[in-house]
Amino acid sequence: MFHSLLQSRVQAAVRAVLPEADLALVQVRAAGEAKFGDYQCSALMAIAKSRRMNPRQLATDVVKQLDVSEWCEPVEIAGPGFLNFRLMPTAIAGALKGAVTGQHLFFAKAAQPRTVVIDFSSPNVAKPMHIGHIRSTVLGACLVKILRLLGHHVVSDNHIGDWGTQFGMLIAVWKILDYGSVGLFSSISISDLERLYRNASEQYKEDPAFKLRAQMELVKLQNGDPENLGIWKEMIEISKVHFESIYQRLGVTFDHTLGESFYNPWLKQVVSDLVEKGIARESEGAIAVFSDGVFTSPESKPAPKDDPFLIQKDGEWVANPVLIQKKDGAANYATTDLATLDYRCRTWSPHEIIYVTDGRQQLHFRQVFATFQTWQPETAKSLKLTHAWFGAILGDDGKPYKTRSGETVKLADVLDEAVDRAYKVVAEKRAELPEAELREIARIVGMGAVRYQDMLPNRQSDYVFSWDKMLALQGNTAPYVQYQFTRAAKVVREAGVPRETWTTADVALADPAELALARHLLNFGITLEAVGEECRPNYLCNYLYELAGLFSRFYENCPVLKAEASVRNSRLILCEIVAQVLQLGLDCLGIEVSEKM
Repeated sequence: MFHSLLQSRVQAAVRAVLPEADLALVQVRAAGEAKFGDYQCSALMAIAKSRRMNPRQLATDVVKQLDVSEWCEPVEIAGPGFLNFRLMPTAIAGALKGAVTGQHLFFAKAAQPRTVVIDFSSPNVAKPMHIGHIRSTVLGACLVKILRLLGHHVVSDNHIGDWGTQFGMLIAVWKILDYGSVGLFSSISISDLERLYRNASEQYKEDPAFKLRAQMELVKLQNGDPENLGIWKEMIEISKVHFESIYQRLGVTFDHTLGESFYNPWLKQVVSDLVEKGIARESEGAIAVFSDGVFTSPESKPAPKDDPFLIQKDGEWVANPVLIQKKDGAANYATTDLATLDYRCRTWSPHEIIYVTDGRQQLHFRQVFATFQTWQPETAKSLKLTHAWFGAILGDDGKPYKTRSGETVKLADVLDEAVDRAYKVVAEKRAELPEAELREIARIVGMGAVRYQDMLPNRQSDYVFSWDKMLALQGNTAPYVQYQFTRAAKVVREAGVPRETWTTADVALADPAELALARHLLNFGITLEAVGEECRPNYLCNYLYELAGLFSRFYENCPVLKAEASVRNSRLILCEIVAQVLQLGLDCLGIEVSEKM
């Protein structure tokens, strides 16, 4: 929208003044405060500083080359070289007319679409999805929707944990308990597998004989033993049924579900390549990647503080290697992730790969990314690797959210309770509605509340899980935003005026509440772009909350249905666009809306 148009004009003006300037630095963004106008550009100060120029003089020279009079009032030069842009009401009105007639909704498709792989959710086989999975799942799904909306080609991949030591333990206890007897497979649930895993973990720690048996079962599985492969596949199928039931409730789908086991054929080659290229070496019987391939002592070479293969201990740099092959010859997570990176690059040729996981994996991905960049430098040159990590979900005590008995909270239980609590609220306020309708509204409100509460905080922050806050009809919550959509849509629905009558009317923005609402609508596109660039859905949550609040003030101060025809038609346009933006914005967050609340 306007920020893109203005940015293009400013870049052209800068090029006219400084032909050698890096135009990628010249960006126009929404103004932080209304007193500075609608949009700002601060890039000229950095450009001037790098050339030892007077930034205000550079701004003056650029403005002389800049013509944005068709949209803006005269450009203001503020402070040491800010450019402030204030849109004219006629330009805003024109943008609203374009939106209501379907020309745009304040965003445009990317001029240069990118291919982006997004790795998210990634639950472990044989365990129920728990509350911690909500963050990766809904954050990743939101990024998929927004990047696709902006015209990028997105490949979504659910990298499930379906391989590793735990399967030796599980198969051993499975056989001991004779779970493979005829007729038992169909009756085994994910909860049964979880109990098996707990049983196996305890025995593995306490019983040397069981530990040895589990290790032998794992080796048989890795060597392709038909019986063990059959048990392993059955566990995966049971787990997938559970995963799919959760994903269906959340409305989340994936293009691919390629688990860790998928990459087994390439693991030995990865290790071999890294050793041959001098990136990895043998260490105490294992193979690992050290700083610069072979670890150099701090006495012979200073170590950079951001080197993921070194840590400072007692004032000295010591090795912090990443293991790619254990002493027994088995691979580990890093090996699998390197093979996964290689496969994704060969298969989809992405411009960016985004991993959505919790913050505890920061070091792991720093090491994997650094290793890959050394291993395949030519591929890495054109590839952006992003770890979109997130914080923890906490209880009122400030500790990770648990049940009263101290167990991890199952995600299915959270979703059930959210809908049940929403039903009680909806049934109390709308008792006149049919039961089926109450249940559907409760589902929409409850599921939306859980997702919104999770995406509202800065993703890198921990947040306290609160039933009361998430379901509140006031404040920055999904129910509040959903309610404002319902209000806006209801006004349009009850107007009783043929659509062609008011969509072709002139837009008049006489009241301050109208103008403030219209100005905020213009920033929908720039908000979507920011979410896609920085992997931060909280930007969209805050935008929608502010839009909902501005609409509420407009609704209270600017009568629509009782206004005279020309004013009514103009305000119907505003209501219609608000409803469209709220609905699309919530949909990007994976949240549904309802005509009744």
